[in-house]
Amino acid sequence: MSLKAVRAFLNALDKAHPDARSELIYNNTFELLVSVVLSAQATDVSVNKATRALYEEAPDPASMAALGEDGIAQHIRTIGLWRSKAHNVALLCQQLLEKHNGQVPDSREALEALPGVGRKTANVVLNIAFDQPTMAVDTHIFRLGNRTGLAPGKTVRAVEDELVRRIPKEMLRPAHHWLILHGRYVCKARTPECWRCPVTEWCLFKDKNKIPPKR
Repeated sequence: MSLKAVRAFLNALDKAHPDARSELIYNNTFELLVSVVLSAQATDVSVNKATRALYEEAPDPASMAALGEDGIAQHIRTIGLWRSKAHNVALLCQQLLEKHNGQVPDSREALEALPGVGRKTANVVLNIAFDQPTMAVDTHIFRLGNRTGLAPGKTVRAVEDELVRRIPKEMLRPAHHWLILHGRYVCKARTPECWRCPVTEWCLFKDKNKIPPKR
């Protein structure tokens, strides 16, 4: 896909999702960080259900650290990998208090040093909370980058690097949300809904015209 086509592709997604934003529910940067950590191998819907009561009881690192691993676990048992996530979140809160005065750091290095925080999680927080032009590549964006020809790559990092290189810098922050929503609701894993896709004109998916519309 040419760079001109990349811009047109993203402009079309912008029109389709003009108010695109994270579907995680949070009230502050700390809650955003915890929600993203919990969302690994889990849906945003399941995370939102589990964190509603958790954040009412513990909306900051100090109160969540006071809950401890067992207290956190009681709230998130419905989420996959809840035991290890409760462990990581408890340690994360302790480190925020001990090393960052209870504040979520705004650097990649500091974020990735926190328990349970990898590159994708750091990219999400930097993008949403700190307005940095990062691209967090989840399964939806990885699939989309390869399927459409927007940013082909054999690894998540390769797709991320290609997206950052090819997407105009001023579009990079919102593009993270446009691509996630498009992959989640239109360009689905098993049955992409090409019949209602706003970017078929630029998409390089070889089977896009072979998929019949739903009746």
